[in-house]
Amino acid sequence: MVASRVIAVPAGHIATIVTCLEMREPPAPALPVKSALKLERWTAPVDLDRYRALFRAIGQPWLWRGRLVLDDAALAATLGAPTLEVLVACRRDGTPQGLLELDFADDGQCELAYVGLVPELTGRGHGAWLMGHALKRAWQGQPNRPPITRVWVHTCDLDHPGALAFYQRHGFRPYERLVEIYEDPRASGLYPADTAPGVPLL
Repeated sequence: MVASRVIAVPAGHIATIVTCLEMREPPAPALPVKSALKLERWTAPVDLDRYRALFRAIGQPWLWRGRLVLDDAALAATLGAPTLEVLVACRRDGTPQGLLELDFADDGQCELAYVGLVPELTGRGHGAWLMGHALKRAWQGQPNRPPITRVWVHTCDLDHPGALAFYQRHGFRPYERLVEIYEDPRASGLYPADTAPGVPLL
C-alpha cells in the first residue's frame, strides 16, 4: 500500500487538480448548434489590451492567469505564433464574448489551449456551439503539416464546475491527473482579493 502524501502550499500560492483529456478520432457528425454569436479570427498583431480584457472577462471567476503573467513582448510572441489560432466569439455588433485558442505546435496534435465564454453566456447553449467549431477546426489541422491524430484539452477544479462533464459529453476522455501549484493571481494583484470567494486566499 502506498502511503498518502501531503504537500504544504506556500502562502500566497494556490493548488489545483488538473485533469487532461484527449480525443483520438473526430467525433461523429452532428447537427450544427445555433448561436447568435459569430466567430472571427484575430490575426497577428493581436491588440493586446483588447485580448487581455477578454481574457479577464472570461477567466476572472475561475482565476485564469496564464496569459496575464506575460509581458507585452511575450504575449505578442505567443499570440502571433504561426501554430496558434485565436478565434473570438462576438456579438453581431462585434463585442467579444468568447475565446477559443487552438495550438498546433506539436505535429499531429491540437491542444484546445483556451475555451471559454463570458459568465453571463454560460449555460445557454453557446458553449456547445463554440465546442462544435473548436472540434471542426482542430481536426482540420494546418496546411503543410501532418494530419491531426489527437486533440486534447485540460481543465482544473478551479474552472466552471460543469467543465469536466462538458468536455466528456463532447467526446473527450480523461487520461491524466496532475497537481499544479502557482502564485495566487489575487496575491500578485492580477485580480481583486475578493475574486472567487469560494477559494480562500491564504
